[in-house]
Amino acid sequence: MANNKNKKGLGRGIDAIFSNFEDQEPQMDAVTEIKLDEIRPNPYQPRRTFDEDALNDLAKSIKETGVFQPIIVRESVNGYEIIAGERRYRASKLAGKDTIPAIIRSFDDESMMEVAVLENLQREDLSPIEEAQAYDTLIKKLNITQAEVSKRLGKSRPYIANYLRLLSLPEAVKKLVSNGDLSMAQARSLLSLKRKSQIVPMAKKTVSEGLTVRQLEKLIAQANANGRTPAKTTRKVVKSPYVRASENQLGDRFGTKVNIAQTKKGKGKIEIDFESEADLNRVLALLDVNLD
Repeated sequence: MANNKNKKGLGRGIDAIFSNFEDQEPQMDAVTEIKLDEIRPNPYQPRRTFDEDALNDLAKSIKETGVFQPIIVRESVNGYEIIAGERRYRASKLAGKDTIPAIIRSFDDESMMEVAVLENLQREDLSPIEEAQAYDTLIKKLNITQAEVSKRLGKSRPYIANYLRLLSLPEAVKKLVSNGDLSMAQARSLLSLKRKSQIVPMAKKTVSEGLTVRQLEKLIAQANANGRTPAKTTRKVVKSPYVRASENQLGDRFGTKVNIAQTKKGKGKIEIDFESEADLNRVLALLDVNLD
């Protein structure tokens, strides 16, 4: 589990979740040797890939000195499910171990999901797509809002919203992000392409040519401009620094492009871009608009 530095700012944190159960069932804290073949991974584990080299290194260490920190499990119908410590579990199997030290806790599904997300966020080794999927799972499985996820995990609402937007990317692009070929900043920039059919080709071009975020944004601006229908010539109203700063702040707030259009008389309108109906619902949730 992560150190105290990484725990800072993560809502209740794993320790707080665990302490609730420690107060209720202190007798469950005993360390028990459990057979590896009786244990299953956490069904809510957000990580889809595990670094093989790191696992092999951990397996060598376990082979020599054993597992120092017990994993945490809960009893299930067919044995046990891992609450925290899947890397140690996997490495122990690689090391040829038959058992692993474990602490048995009574956790419900909601707490298991929270711990799985928190444990991995504290390690900071989730890919942006895995992190986005973790937030999406919490929202859907626990039937909670982005605001509630933000509060529980100690992340800002725009932070959560920006990650969730990545899930609207084509699968080919999400794979590039998961593999580390595309950064989150590059992926977010691709979402601003008006013609969605250009996202995959532009992503591949970014990777093959090693484009920076600034270079990519320039290409996207050109692509969007080329795809526009020529508008009537109008006298351009120069935006004040205040209006531009407001656009930037609102853009960060909603995790999408925001345009403030002004007239010479001081009137105007605010335009908030959205990618899909789901993205519109996300923006409405940030505005606390409930259409039910």
